[in-house]
Amino acid sequence: MSQMIRYFTCVALGLTLGLSITLFGHENAKEYQPKVNYPLLIDIISTVETYYVDKISQEDLIQAAIEGVFSKLDPYSNFLDSQAFSDIKDANKGEYFGFGIEIATEQNQVTIISPFPHSPAANAGIQPGDRIVKVNNEAVTAKQLENVLEEIKFHSQHNLAINLSLSRANSEALFDVTLTPSLIDVNSVEGELLDNGIGYIKLSSFQDDSTEDLIKLLTQWQNEPMTGLILDLRNNPGGLLDQAIKIADIFLAKGRIISTRGRFFDANSDYFASPQTMFSKLPLTVLINKGSASASEVLAAALQENKRATLIGEKSFGKGTVQSLIPTLIEGNAIKLTIAHYTTPKGRDIHAIGIEPDINIPGETMTAGQSMPIIDKQTPHEGAAHDKVIESAISWIKTNS
Repeated sequence: MSQMIRYFTCVALGLTLGLSITLFGHENAKEYQPKVNYPLLIDIISTVETYYVDKISQEDLIQAAIEGVFSKLDPYSNFLDSQAFSDIKDANKGEYFGFGIEIATEQNQVTIISPFPHSPAANAGIQPGDRIVKVNNEAVTAKQLENVLEEIKFHSQHNLAINLSLSRANSEALFDVTLTPSLIDVNSVEGELLDNGIGYIKLSSFQDDSTEDLIKLLTQWQNEPMTGLILDLRNNPGGLLDQAIKIADIFLAKGRIISTRGRFFDANSDYFASPQTMFSKLPLTVLINKGSASASEVLAAALQENKRATLIGEKSFGKGTVQSLIPTLIEGNAIKLTIAHYTTPKGRDIHAIGIEPDINIPGETMTAGQSMPIIDKQTPHEGAAHDKVIESAISWIKTNS
């Protein structure tokens, strides 16, 4: 599998460490004509710094210019200072200090993609799809996404509580939460062997060691009388794209996993499964919801469209772009930039659309306590005693094993 996989991510916390791009010219360097009037930009900054009625430092003006550039891009592209860059590297290792939420814009609103498990946000009851209406009692809109991110980052870095007013999807009623940042240890792979030889795997994010940890878990089950597998991607906001591709490869013996398309050469790739697999004969179900985004959708679509797994739950978030971290000339800083769109094995662009499950169980139904036609009365593992989606997966495996 191509080493270029290392350079791509699909996420929003989900983020890679290192596509380093060097732009240079050869014999045509003297013929290069810049498209941007840099002297004009420098002149504007210098004039404002010198003559504006209130004193504004050159550093503040340059920062404002940077923010102006990214305001023209999508919500997944932004400038990372040394602290933010360090936070991303820690997050890819499973360590994160903050509130534990991934946010983006959806339907012109600032929206929660997913809370991290055991995070302040999850403990406060925040759910995927919740809309942030106010931050510290100040109303916010989708156009202010960068300001919201900056506010959250500032409170996290300075260990300050933050007040959020939110509304649930399809509801105007507001509820308030106060979050205090904390150290979050994200173990991306957790598993348990349920009754009847069904392996349950919770994949909460795609980190540096996710594939390795999953292989270790599956290896422990190789001598067990297995009847099926459940891969739970609910509320998984994404992460490292190479990990999603490698995990798909574990379950697929052939077929395309993903295609990426961008403006520069290395952003254009097709990734295919290798013949080596694990548990290739076992029935496989994948659980998704509206908190399943980015790399989660890559994995879910690859398994669904290659007819390796049945998807159960509700439609996923719909993030079909790839981000990369490009180091700046100033050491320690980086640019997180959307460099490509990706398509599923069948060539579908799921951006702002999402992936439809094969068996649809809406979020409202999950908590309504109503019985499902395909659900029997067996209770799965103790931690999900009333989880209708897991019960559905168990029933499906029993029927198809």
